[in-house]
Amino acid sequence: MAGRLETGIDVLDRKLDGGLPPGCIVAYTASPASQSELLLYELTAARGTLYISTERSDDAIRHCLDASQARVGSPTIRQITGDDPITDARRLVGALPDGANLIIDTMDVLEETGIDDYRVFLNELKSQMLETGSIAVLHCLKRETIPANRSATLHMADAVFDLETNIGAAELENFLTIPKFRAGGAPTERIKLEMAEQMAIDTSRDIA
Repeated sequence: MAGRLETGIDVLDRKLDGGLPPGCIVAYTASPASQSELLLYELTAARGTLYISTERSDDAIRHCLDASQARVGSPTIRQITGDDPITDARRLVGALPDGANLIIDTMDVLEETGIDDYRVFLNELKSQMLETGSIAVLHCLKRETIPANRSATLHMADAVFDLETNIGAAELENFLTIPKFRAGGAPTERIKLEMAEQMAIDTSRDIA
């Protein structure tokens, strides 16, 4: 579809009619025990990317990117380590260049801040995405204790990507669903994925 930005992940771009609209914010939910970071890493190949980490160190993320067998880019990685993560995140997002990717991995630390400050952050984030024609992907882990402002994240996001990982007796299965997509045209079925060295549609069984 004209005007959309490719994610750089073929399986997603095919299912999303070419990619995501400029200005789009995606909430990407997944289990901490899944291979969810693989999607984040592959996103960095499409265009310049600011990768904000709230938990892992810059070196840890860079090591994973260097070791990845998938196609990845060379993102700018910044770790938030201070006592005021919202202020630090606002400063970094405010310097985002035009037409970039923004990845925040993970949102959990930011979602535990005060709701008023968090809403301001989300609205400023949306304005910055629209102004720069960029795409934001917010990595939201599905923990036993849900962060206080998770519902605000899901409500403000333009799209929700949910990764479900099922561990069976004989195999591990990954399914991606897109329950929310304000731009329209999202697939209505689950997408079965292979998530080993890179992301791909699993064509071994009944696949959309």
